[in-house]
Amino acid sequence: MANSINTNSGAMVALQSLNQTNRDLDVTQGRINTGKNVSSAKDNGAIFAIATGQRAEASALGSVKNSIQRGQSILDVAQAAGETIVAALTEQKNLAVAIGTATGDALKAYVADYNALGSEITKSLAGATFDGVNLFSAVADDSAVSVMTGTKAANTFVLKQGAPSTAPTAAQTAAAAATTVASATAVTVANYAAPTAAELTTLTGLGAVVDGAITAFTATLADFGTKSKSLDRQLTFTSKIQDAIETGVGNLVDADLAKESARLTALQTKQQLGVQALSIANQSSSVLLSLFR
Repeated sequence: MANSINTNSGAMVALQSLNQTNRDLDVTQGRINTGKNVSSAKDNGAIFAIATGQRAEASALGSVKNSIQRGQSILDVAQAAGETIVAALTEQKNLAVAIGTATGDALKAYVADYNALGSEITKSLAGATFDGVNLFSAVADDSAVSVMTGTKAANTFVLKQGAPSTAPTAAQTAAAAATTVASATAVTVANYAAPTAAELTTLTGLGAVVDGAITAFTATLADFGTKSKSLDRQLTFTSKIQDAIETGVGNLVDADLAKESARLTALQTKQQLGVQALSIANQSSSVLLSLFR
């Protein structure tokens, strides 16, 4: 190539190389600053789209965990009330045995205690509410008390199901109804010294009434306990999925900072060499002056 002061090819090449080095340096510094290999769609459109979608899924799973924990709290409150009720039923069982053989003032005292426990049971059933939900209350037809266990509309977990409005079975109607305890019904005696035959029948039958109440109520608590365990497993599963998604997104977009640090050092050295090369190339035209001396 002819020597020329109009065209400096060496400077052009050196400048292009320096500009590319500066661009690479900007990319590396950006990765170090953000900690990400892909921080925008400009870096890698396909990976950015995948990562954005998965981040949204992980965020939604956070709401799912909140829903599951709400369900757990509803069940925990119901079970706490249930423990109080079982304790009251146990005392009623003891009183029922004593009532069967008592008369006069003793009978009056036992009946008063029995009725007081029944009142406590009724209050416990009514007070077992969390966030406006009471699993001992009736559920309207065609509805349910449920929580979300996934990000899809179908991912629900039913805590208590209402009966269908069209031809419900007896079991469905019973399951949807408010929980009642037979032993919470007050016992009345007109004359404790001489109860009537009907009153004696009621009094001697209290043991069977309490036994039936214990059997029915503990079955309800067992159902709540099973559902609570299931929600525990769902919460653990959801947490693991959320962690796995976050790890997967990190694998896609996170930068290898050790690698980028080494690359930064190399590019900074290359930048300095590029500046020197450009300086040398710019001096080539001044060498031509020596030909005219």
